[in-house]
Amino acid sequence: MDLGFVSAILPDLSFREVFLFAEQAGYDCVEVMCWPVGKAERRYAGVTHLDVNALDTDSLARIQSRVQSTGVAISSLGYYPNPLTPDTQEAEMAASHIRQVIRAARALGIDCVTTFVGRDWTLSVEENWPRFLSVWSDMIRFADDHDVKVGIENCPMLFTKDEWPGGKNLATTPAIWRRMFEAIPSPNFGLNYDPSHMVWQQMDYLTPLREFASRILRVHLKDARVDRHRLDEVGILAHPLEYHSPKLPGLGEVDWGRFFSVLGDTGYTGPVCVEVEDRAYEGTLELRKRALLQTHDYIRQFIGRQPV
Repeated sequence: MDLGFVSAILPDLSFREVFLFAEQAGYDCVEVMCWPVGKAERRYAGVTHLDVNALDTDSLARIQSRVQSTGVAISSLGYYPNPLTPDTQEAEMAASHIRQVIRAARALGIDCVTTFVGRDWTLSVEENWPRFLSVWSDMIRFADDHDVKVGIENCPMLFTKDEWPGGKNLATTPAIWRRMFEAIPSPNFGLNYDPSHMVWQQMDYLTPLREFASRILRVHLKDARVDRHRLDEVGILAHPLEYHSPKLPGLGEVDWGRFFSVLGDTGYTGPVCVEVEDRAYEGTLELRKRALLQTHDYIRQFIGRQPV
């Protein structure tokens, strides 16, 4: 497996600076954020380390040169909007930009794009289903035509009042994944699996590694700490951030030794990318760099460096 990180935690740095830091820190790859240039709508969104709307022959050559000179690969191109939002204009813009990211991946020779399925959070799963089928059947046909995989993260996007009650991402549980993959059987449609989202939902995070082994296209490394004293006060129907906190790997509930043991047994050999959303490390650029250095050293005990 190649160890990487999600570039969203370093919005202060340019593409060049991100890759130089990754090289110095000992990472093998980076999941590069490709949001449209503009204002962020939420934490970790709106980060543009690669502007897919401004790619030309020269910029493609510069990107490939940077990858070659640092020895740090691009694990995927990432963009995480809500293409099923009830705001039709926003949904169409999100879907259009996902297609543009897929085109950019093809142009760069990158085989995967990572994103969200999206959801109308005011409606049930059943009420979202016809629109999911319409939008994502077309999207995956487009990905098939470009020979690019699409890895859907399993984050419920259900943390705060504006995402209540259903969350802004449909692909949250094994039952829903099973149904999605039956409806859209293309092997280019799969998961960007993050075990931390299973933890706070009080679900088994190891069994899906086995059942969905052929559908796990990418893996995010993030932990979650469930604060039992808060959960006992507010209950599972409260906004989830009232009783849990995203943490760096090793500072939450995930047993990372067991996780990598099972992941390795499934035959997965792809990138595993650290996603930093730990508020204790957000205050400054130096703290966020420290989070990546600390997590690099922690995860390396489970996956060694590639031989030179």
